[in-house]
Amino acid sequence: MDCITHSFTAIDLFCGAGGLTCGLKQAGFKVIAGVELNPVAAQTYRINHPEDLLLEQDIAKVNRHKLMKELNLKPGELDLLAGCPPCQGFSSHRTRNQSTAVEDDRNDLIFELMKFTKKFLPKVIMIENVPALAKDDRINKVIFLLKKLNYKINEESLQVKDTANYGVPQRRKRMILVASRYGFVEHPTKNKEISTVRSTIKDLTNPGCGNDPLHDYFSKRSEKVMEMIRLVPKNGGSRQQLPKEYWLDCHKKHPGGYRDVYGRMAWDKVSPTITGGCINPSKGRFLHPQEDRAITLREAALLQTFPHDYIFSLEKGRDAAALMIGNALPPKFIFEHAIKIKKHLESIIK
Repeated sequence: MDCITHSFTAIDLFCGAGGLTCGLKQAGFKVIAGVELNPVAAQTYRINHPEDLLLEQDIAKVNRHKLMKELNLKPGELDLLAGCPPCQGFSSHRTRNQSTAVEDDRNDLIFELMKFTKKFLPKVIMIENVPALAKDDRINKVIFLLKKLNYKINEESLQVKDTANYGVPQRRKRMILVASRYGFVEHPTKNKEISTVRSTIKDLTNPGCGNDPLHDYFSKRSEKVMEMIRLVPKNGGSRQQLPKEYWLDCHKKHPGGYRDVYGRMAWDKVSPTITGGCINPSKGRFLHPQEDRAITLREAALLQTFPHDYIFSLEKGRDAAALMIGNALPPKFIFEHAIKIKKHLESIIK
């Protein structure tokens, strides 16, 4: 996607490696500031978005008045405030069989976002997170606070969506809340066709044949694991199709559990959710559809819809890069919503 001429301003809180910023820019927003505490994510953000002001610090310690002055903004002038507060406390891995999040101090960081909202009074606010937040009382408090600030919210404002319906070649459910002080923002319609694993990564060269550190590497695995990988049927095969002698002890004890472990992606379907363990076949269905290996960091980033030339810092190793990629917001998903927000903002100034 080519970037459209910038016309509206945005701030990206909890910006991570820059997935949300990337999607906003592709839709034509000018991202004027970001906030990120994690050093390796901040480094990645700076590499890819060197023109943006990045505050590498705890969001609770950001001087909002000073930032507003530095950005030459007055309350109500910022077009969009967007962010995805850390969601580990709401993660499905930690809330399985529970209706609400486990106790985690990071769960309350969403209220730091509300402090920014109260100070900047952006025309539109967009909050993105895992689906469990939609069932947590914190989101009810957020909606109450937004209404007090005169944001217009109805039953359509908060939704849980599968990114596969919006051009992302990946099954990934996300909560998204969009609210404006000037009316209701239309949500994008679902795509009629899905993007597939094949359409996303089939044209990449084999690892080792190029000059991309995110793709051209080989992981060392034991011969036993490699034999397991070779035996998993191509194009969507499962570890459950392996001869029983190749099953790990943990799989024998729980034959019906974690079925995606050591599974292959299918060429003509979307991928499973890309997580921080996306380059490790023991963490999910992360084997290449055809080749006897896990997907590479570059393939994972493409399945997240990052541009082909997006750089992820390897300063802390491949596992840290995989965590950044897995934690990121798919730019294409953000792009689809940002286009609707932009249309809404254009209607305000007419």
